[in-house]
Amino acid sequence: MVTESKVGVVIGGGNGIGAACCRLMAQQGWRVVVVDLNKESAEEVAKELGGSSYPLDISDLASVELISDLVEKDVGPVSGLVVAAAAFQDTKFAPDEFPMDMWRRIVTVNLEGAFNANRVFAARMARLGRGSIVNVASIAGHGSSPQHAYGPTKAAVINMTQNFAAQYGKSGVRVNSVSPGAVLVARVKARPPGRYAGDIDSQMALGRRIEPEEIANGVEFLLSDRASAITGTDLLIDAGWAVANPWSIFGGVPGPVTQQQ
Repeated sequence: MVTESKVGVVIGGGNGIGAACCRLMAQQGWRVVVVDLNKESAEEVAKELGGSSYPLDISDLASVELISDLVEKDVGPVSGLVVAAAAFQDTKFAPDEFPMDMWRRIVTVNLEGAFNANRVFAARMARLGRGSIVNVASIAGHGSSPQHAYGPTKAAVINMTQNFAAQYGKSGVRVNSVSPGAVLVARVKARPPGRYAGDIDSQMALGRRIEPEEIANGVEFLLSDRASAITGTDLLIDAGWAVANPWSIFGGVPGPVTQQQ
């Protein structure tokens, strides 16, 4: 539990992982500010939680600076920031067929946007002498996949997180990231079969995919004072996808151990 009422901003808080973070942070005593490109979804989550909301295109640095000013004026100094906004991609394109407008959009939102948010809010937190930032990266940033734009941006976000952690640590600001695996957000549940080959749940060490609330648990922990000695870390929350993957060439991970009679 947060020991005092702290202001936490969630960029990308209008849906999915971001909305789950907003709800858990509110339960833990944060004064939550919901920020999202979709004004209506941000307002809806904020209304549910009794918080504030602002529309934002994270790729525009001037807009990020404006939002940081407005939040500090309207709500108070920001102690916590979650950057969950992201642009996703279709995996059907080979690199030589990848539409460059799609590439630029993904890089601009996922990397430049994350940099904008970290740049603006980390500097403000440093002047206060306290604060915590959690960037939402992805398991796609940890290895090869057909996500030729999305994966590299998330790998870069992990590295960027480490850079900010080193830059601002002695100013009292911690910066960490989480890397979700396959999360059952609404857009995934609505997706037609065929994106993944075979039974994706069987490819996880835990035998299942992840709920958004499970990502929020990791985010809120890193954001809170309970993680006071943790900075520059990327927390993998993937239901064991990374550890189970190499087993595929040996027939996959074992099934559950049956109880002996």
